[in-house]
Amino acid sequence: MTRSKRPRIVVVTGASAGAGRAVAVAFGKRGDTVALIARGRAGLEGAKTEVESAGGQALVVPCDVADADAVEAAAERIETELGPIDVWVNVAMTGVFSYVKDMKPEEYKRVTEVNYLGFVYGTLSALRRMLPRDSGRIIQFGSALAYRGIPLQSAYCGSKHAIQGFCDSLRAELLSENSKVTVSMVQMPAINTPQFDWLRTRMPRKAQPVPPIFQPEIPAAAILYAADTGRREILVGASTWVAVWGNNILPAVGDWYLAKTGINGQMTGQAQPADAPDNMFHPLDDDRDWGMHGRFDDRARTTSWQLPLDEHRALFAGALAVAAAGVWGLSRALRK
Repeated sequence: MTRSKRPRIVVVTGASAGAGRAVAVAFGKRGDTVALIARGRAGLEGAKTEVESAGGQALVVPCDVADADAVEAAAERIETELGPIDVWVNVAMTGVFSYVKDMKPEEYKRVTEVNYLGFVYGTLSALRRMLPRDSGRIIQFGSALAYRGIPLQSAYCGSKHAIQGFCDSLRAELLSENSKVTVSMVQMPAINTPQFDWLRTRMPRKAQPVPPIFQPEIPAAAILYAADTGRREILVGASTWVAVWGNNILPAVGDWYLAKTGINGQMTGQAQPADAPDNMFHPLDDDRDWGMHGRFDDRARTTSWQLPLDEHRALFAGALAVAAAGVWGLSRALRK
């Protein structure tokens, strides 16, 4: 199924900043109408302005995705004011940079409520509306860390693994009923977003994404492709491929490598202020708009050579097969 020619009604959670905002603006550039779900009002208003400047329409819907009733009420409002939801994209997240031994139970609980249950609640609200129409795309903003956990992010990695299992179960159920509703999971690399300045941390130095770092517009393009095609899974960036397949083949090597590099690799040389606020329980963008990009613009990549290969994998595989056949034929001819 390819992209509809009419403007679509799209829901994006976590839309006030970072990757969620990039996704919302990308749909806006296509002329779609985007419902923006997040907690921070200043960030939501900034995202609304960007979506509308890009050519779309936007509806601000303040909501904490950890509240199932609030998510359902948001979905009801969106369909009442905008019309039937065509695409639902779950992006909202939080996390803690900390050794497991120092984590608190309420932190694991909150990360799970936002990153896992928030996705589940959004998916359930989408299904209640899409299944009777037998149409719709549900897209989960995943991560390479859904396959390969790393140190200092146990709560986040656990939540991403949970989403992976949830989607596998749901997808099989939809297929068993011949449903035309699709579920995609787009596995992301490290992204330059404000999250590294507002996530809770117990580390002595400021947090950073593990290189290579990509600008949020790259993941947003992959989300658009999932919305157009309903592709089951998309891996963004060669680093994601390495994490996924490397962990499948040599998981113990990954353990050793991350033990050596994974802790210092997630910190810059700048000291982390001890009293820095975080967005664990309260939004930091209620009064300040943090925007789409983080503080790593000078290091972030603006293109990914791997993404087009993943999007057009059948064509690429066919080209490789033709090339291999040509080489085989040439070698036989030369031996004669």
